Amino acid sequence: MPIPTAPAGPSGGPTRPALRGRATELADLDGVLRDVRSGRSRVLVVRGEAGVGKTALLDRLVDDASRCRVVRAAGVEAESEVAYAVLQQVCAPLLGHLDALPEPQREALSTAFGLGAGAPPATLVIGLAVLGLLAEAAQEHPLVCVVDDVQWLDRMSEVVLTFVARRLDAESVALVFGARSPDDGGMLADLPELRLAGLAAPEARALLDAVLPGPLDDAVRDRIVAETGGNPLALLELPRDLSPAELAFGLGAPDGSVATRVEDGFAARIAALPEDTRRLLLVAALDPVGDVGVLWRAADRLGLAPDALAPARAAGFVEVGARVRFRHPLVRSAAWRSADPAALREAHGVLADVTDQAQEPDRHAWHRAHAAVGPDEDVAAELERSADRATARGGRVAAAVFLERAAALTPEPKTRGARVLAAAEARLQAGSLREVADLLAAAELAPLDPVLRATLERLRAQAAFAADPGRASGPALLAAAQRLEGLDVAAARETYLAALGAAMHAGRAAGDEGAAVARAALAVPPGDDATGLLLTGLATWFVEGQAAAVGPLRRGLAAVTADEAPGLLWLAGPLAQEVGDDATWWRLTEQAVDGARASGEVAALPTALTFRSLALTWAGRAAEASALNAEAEALAQATGRPLHPAGPLTLTAYQGDERAAARVQEAVVADASARGQGRLVGLAHHSRALLLNGLGRYPAALEAARAGAAFDDLAFISWTLVELGEAAARAGDDDAAREARDRLAARAAATGTDWLGGLAASVAALTAPDDEAEPLHREALDRLAAPTLTLHRARAQLQYGEWLRRRGRRVDAREQLRAAHEAFTASDARAFADRAARELAATGETVRKRTTGADEDLTAQEAQIARLAVAGRTNPEIGAVLFLSPRTVEWHLRKVFAKLGVSSRRELAGALAR
Repeated sequence: MPIPTAPAGPSGGPTRPALRGRATELADLDGVLRDVRSGRSRVLVVRGEAGVGKTALLDRLVDDASRCRVVRAAGVEAESEVAYAVLQQVCAPLLGHLDALPEPQREALSTAFGLGAGAPPATLVIGLAVLGLLAEAAQEHPLVCVVDDVQWLDRMSEVVLTFVARRLDAESVALVFGARSPDDGGMLADLPELRLAGLAAPEARALLDAVLPGPLDDAVRDRIVAETGGNPLALLELPRDLSPAELAFGLGAPDGSVATRVEDGFAARIAALPEDTRRLLLVAALDPVGDVGVLWRAADRLGLAPDALAPARAAGFVEVGARVRFRHPLVRSAAWRSADPAALREAHGVLADVTDQAQEPDRHAWHRAHAAVGPDEDVAAELERSADRATARGGRVAAAVFLERAAALTPEPKTRGARVLAAAEARLQAGSLREVADLLAAAELAPLDPVLRATLERLRAQAAFAADPGRASGPALLAAAQRLEGLDVAAARETYLAALGAAMHAGRAAGDEGAAVARAALAVPPGDDATGLLLTGLATWFVEGQAAAVGPLRRGLAAVTADEAPGLLWLAGPLAQEVGDDATWWRLTEQAVDGARASGEVAALPTALTFRSLALTWAGRAAEASALNAEAEALAQATGRPLHPAGPLTLTAYQGDERAAARVQEAVVADASARGQGRLVGLAHHSRALLLNGLGRYPAALEAARAGAAFDDLAFISWTLVELGEAAARAGDDDAAREARDRLAARAAATGTDWLGGLAASVAALTAPDDEAEPLHREALDRLAAPTLTLHRARAQLQYGEWLRRRGRRVDAREQLRAAHEAFTASDARAFADRAARELAATGETVRKRTTGADEDLTAQEAQIARLAVAGRTNPEIGAVLFLSPRTVEWHLRKVFAKLGVSSRRELAGALAR
């Protein structure tokens, strides 16, 4: 396959327009191409105000991309709500590699692009499919993908391309975006950037002189340069509309931004064109594809000759070649923003007429909708069908937009209300919570039947819970659940469960609200599915306490693990901890991550990752836990959903970095207090007490543990009582130590599990007289022997070793302290490792610094890949688990082999074991 080349210039080489004052920026782009040609991937966002020269730089990048395949796309404002509009532009030239993708990814991408039928594809699966497609295409030649005007990306393209940008590594792919600034804090905000400012004064003056009709006073020239901020497009365009006499006074009084003034200038020049030219130019501006065939068919339908566009072409506004291309996006926006409503309806109407409804039904419906003068049920029904297709392709935002427009065109009030509610539900599923409130307010004005009214209440409550899963959402969820009781019992149970979840999150901030919700929930006929069983267990916990709830909670957890329902992890995870079932907790978190990855559930994966991180931290696998926390944080940023802090809080506390831990803890307390999420406040207090106990600062740890234990937060109260017991015993507060012992013993007795039983024994040993303490220490070690409880056991060993040393039994103490020190060191629990080292030194043993082996030199990601390879996963399977391309997996495995000194997967298992 020949390598695509840049267009040739007059001398046979590529056309290179002069770019004044951009030497540094051009060098940066050259670096991107060097890296891609050498086998690495690069991502860059070229950001600057309209007209500052982003597109010119991207043009130069394309011209210089010799020996590379180039794919180019751009966002168009008129199509910013059409699902996957830009992503299809990026992927269309590469679809020849579609068959190389694994079947689930191939099906997801085919469904998203309307090339085949299937279940609605998950966003993350589409993202992995696009990543794989780019990697496959780059196997032949390095691939340069340029996406301009990303401020007009449709939401689904933005989500997927941001995901891909974060996962590129060793594929020989450059993904370069052109973005208008200032940015809005969107998804691309944290990617590597090249920010463009206006030209420096000397280059700006030289550019201005090149377009001036005559000499200009230096002071006036400097004023024009200052007013434009050195913006190249403004320097080139704004003087065009002024005579030499007018230019003698500068550009006139500033009115709006530079972009607005340039667009106004284009609008004024377009207004001076012949009427037929303006009509055809408007059609071109409203067709986002730039299809020349569509343009000429539209001209014929309007009764216009093809040369009607000639004046616009002569003015440099538009080029007509293989595609219709506007000189600058501001020309396109000026053409349609300055048109009157009648002209816009005419243009949309003719575009609807010439668009093939069978081939492009959604674009046909969209144009018809904008051509409509008033309510039109036929058009509204067509838009509703488009919404169904968008949902089937995974484009919930696009579905919402179609439904909103359909509702506006619906003449019958009840049908209009139903469509508004459907739009609200699509917005809620897409995470567009701000729009949900407005849509529900509009739906409330419609004559809704009881079922639709209950649906409205349910959506309002769900939106409140999604925005703030704390005290504020509880009353709305309760009201919705009560309304649903007589209409849909299953939906009522689901809503009651969310209401109890809100009370659980609210914790100390909820007061007695949780018990009131629980009593109402228990009056509903119980369900035998996972939702119904969890509801019974949690409601029992609120009304009767932990002991009465253990049985129902276990039955609910068994149903969740049997059904492998990752959507319930947010609740099932804490409940597994509440009953002290470490095996179920481990299995739940593992299932949740695997299930969310396989399904591509954006909503479920960040919580699944952070809960799994917590499980791995307790198991002593800090590197894996840290990698999952980083992935969860990146996903939370990509989706705009809040990150559950349990994983980062616990890991940073064990690592003993007080400054880093304090930052996380303070941020959680501030945010949770503002939102009425008392349970997270308790979690932050627990993590601070854990950190300070590790550092040996027991009075401060006691203060933090008291604050955390002041309320029985579900699940985390057990871990807080452990910290309270140790801090109080070490600080000499016997009353507080006995209180922690008794509360924890009661919880352990209610569950009968080794996890809570072992913790209770370790705390009891700290308060027991000498003749009773040693059996309790040994009981704790015996009951905390599971590999999932590595750090809990290590702490029991540390406490036992400390007790033995203080009684002069140095040899016995060394055995326990050495085991604890090794476990803490291997788990990166630095503060506790240092505490164990000090105790070992006090026994007279020299503590040697742990030698770093080859496996410890692996990064967290390399270690994950190595373990999956040992487990027998293929490169594509590893890539699917970690959201990497198979090529990046192969590249990392080569590095792993080199670090471990092996040459095959067969040798890898032994090297890791050593």
